[in-house]
Amino acid sequence: MTESVQTLFLKFLKFGAVGFSGLLLDFGVTYFAKEKLRWNKYIANSIGFLLASASNYYLNRIWTFESAEPEIGWQFSKFLLVAAVGLLLNNFIIYVLTDRGRVNFYAAKFVAIVLVFFWNFSINYLYTFTR
Repeated sequence: MTESVQTLFLKFLKFGAVGFSGLLLDFGVTYFAKEKLRWNKYIANSIGFLLASASNYYLNRIWTFESAEPEIGWQFSKFLLVAAVGLLLNNFIIYVLTDRGRVNFYAAKFVAIVLVFFWNFSINYLYTFTR
């Protein structure tokens, strides 16, 4: 079954709204762990990213993609695989921008989130939440 462009665009917008909530969670946790707890920036970034990924899975499952997949463990595993690759891309982009490009950590994190967003939507649409 192919979807209309309008339906796909609506899913993209919903994915973006869920992603924005994840961005707030990600930045909040990362900031707290890095600045208040003084954890390594990559560990803080990874924890923020993974917590946001778990939240995003749940919200995307019930709202964006309205998935009724009974194999929730398998679906969540696929989502986490996509998130793990996204995390590697995220940390790589941050590394290149901060350590090589001397960009501010939070500016680099923002750029990484935007770029990884397109990866996440595409692969989750085509792989994780297929019917």
